[in-house]
Amino acid sequence: MYQAAKIGIVSISDRASRGIYEDKGLPALKEWLNGALHNPLDFVERLIPDEQADIEATLIELSAECCLVLTTGGTGPAPRDVTPEATLAVADKELPGFGEQMRAVSLKYVPTAILSRQVGVVRGPCLILNLPGQPKAIKETLDGVFAAVPYCIDLIGGPYLETRQEVIQAFRPKSASRPAQAFQPEH
Repeated sequence: MYQAAKIGIVSISDRASRGIYEDKGLPALKEWLNGALHNPLDFVERLIPDEQADIEATLIELSAECCLVLTTGGTGPAPRDVTPEATLAVADKELPGFGEQMRAVSLKYVPTAILSRQVGVVRGPCLILNLPGQPKAIKETLDGVFAAVPYCIDLIGGPYLETRQEVIQAFRPKSASRPAQAFQPEH
């Protein structure tokens, strides 16, 4: 059995949050994470508009209870795209390598990836990553960066995440690897 993990997933979209169209970001995040991790996952979902104050409040709330928060949407150059600003405003530390790698991965598929402003940060014992908004791009990005996520979460004091090797192979130094932990439900 494996250690449980609480993961926040946030879709940031004015139109989807108003019900103008169906959000596809949250289902894409859940599908990828459920397929990639052995750990029992408890998702905390939010669908919110592109409002910096709302994004900041949501990230503060979720980072207090989750080891990982993934956002989708709001990372482009449009005036309403403020996800990176909100993320950086609540961060304890920025991890520039995540943003660099997410753009590098996306550039393999679309030349407009250079317009993305995705960031990765740590807030307390939580890793926060900004992902693109489209399900295909979410998968491509997670495929390209998630190998570093479990060890990052180890380093900041989160649960030991076990990946499914056929989906993504987490990288940890040999000294940081350990056998699968027994899952103990909280009473």
